[in-house]
Amino acid sequence: MKSLLLKIWNFLYDARKSLAERFWYVFDFFYRSFTTCPKVAGVEETVCAIRDHGYSFARFGDGEIKLVAGKDISFQVATPLAVRKLRETLHSDDDGLLIGVADIFGDRSRYTDSANRYWKKHLSRYRRVWYKYLRRDKRYYNASVTRQYITLRDPSESEKIFSLFKQVWHDRDVVLIEGEKSRLGIGNDLLDGARSVRRILGPAAQAFSEYDKLLETACTLEKDVLFLIALGPCATALARDLHLRGYQAVDVGHIDVEYEWMKMGAKSRTPLKNKLVYEAGGAVIGDVSDTRYTSQIIARIV
Repeated sequence: MKSLLLKIWNFLYDARKSLAERFWYVFDFFYRSFTTCPKVAGVEETVCAIRDHGYSFARFGDGEIKLVAGKDISFQVATPLAVRKLRETLHSDDDGLLIGVADIFGDRSRYTDSANRYWKKHLSRYRRVWYKYLRRDKRYYNASVTRQYITLRDPSESEKIFSLFKQVWHDRDVVLIEGEKSRLGIGNDLLDGARSVRRILGPAAQAFSEYDKLLETACTLEKDVLFLIALGPCATALARDLHLRGYQAVDVGHIDVEYEWMKMGAKSRTPLKNKLVYEAGGAVIGDVSDTRYTSQIIARIV
């Protein structure tokens, strides 16, 4: 009897959920029909702007916009600091700081069917939030520039984008601000062109809890370093604050993970050895015995 009641309950729950999703899809259809899509630059244009002009770059994707709306995500609670910093960054109009948003509002034909289904569902719930905070008279840059493999319908363009990105840090003194288990560039040649690499390690989750310490530590370094930040939504806000203090800071998001997947020819989000990849379901994260990696760590703020 319990089993039968559970089946009935699950059926009714799924039916209600399906009806709710249909409602949001219909609502979104009419909403977008009477509004103008934000203007978002192409991927190549975005990388070249960073490379050629020394611009800083702050990115907004699905997780960041949920936090802007005051919603928690899996590895970051929507604390007042996180919400305030992200809203300030999204509203900012600072010279030399590019604001990147996901290129999901118009043509999404370059993305796979599964990626399109995800963004369709996301927009049905969050399009109104995006449009509330984005300006129609502003041209945004492409936050998807660091997501150039696993969701692309034709991944043959990936290698070109990664090659362009490598030119951003070629012969530069790079300082990574990353999660303590991100280990960006370890086990691949992504950062081989940099003159030097140093690392500031932050929390693997809830990074905004150490925001002030991360910013304070970073600001003790020389002004000509290039900051590459891979620290979830915290990276978005840090990129702006470091830029305002005279640094070039680029939020590189999942670029290392996507690069690894391209190199291995992955067909789906695959766990990576000794690297924390939340969207691949995580993995058993071991220690790294690479002495080059450990020698690059100049601060741990965890």
